[in-house]
Amino acid sequence: MNISEVMTHSVKVASPNDSLQVAAQIMDENDFGLLPVAENDQLVGMLSDRDITIRAVAKGMAPEQHKVREVMTPEVRYVYDDDSIEDAVRNMSDLQIRRLPVLNRDKRLVGIVSLGDLALTTEKSAGAALNSISQPN
Repeated sequence: MNISEVMTHSVKVASPNDSLQVAAQIMDENDFGLLPVAENDQLVGMLSDRDITIRAVAKGMAPEQHKVREVMTPEVRYVYDDDSIEDAVRNMSDLQIRRLPVLNRDKRLVGIVSLGDLALTTEKSAGAALNSISQPN
């Protein structure tokens, strides 16, 4: 089974030029804590609620005055939509992350896959990944 069969297809994105407040509002309205950051149809980073809290607010940065690009994580780990579920589980486990953006072979964002998506297909794979992710480094 491929990632495209289990991933979430409708993905909200932030622009690197959006304010942190706008990004936080998108997260709040859609009830998620991670936003892909895209510019000119290319994935350029990821922004988590933790990035906003720790890298911005905790340092006194006003969310309405600072941009996503200032605190986003520019190194993006991803899987391709035609990769196998096992590849995604292995990547999540190796990287100790719970969500991965999904790109097509033209490197365009087409979805996001989470442990929850994987759990719907195979409890064993998601459980193994979660166990590995939860282990201290």
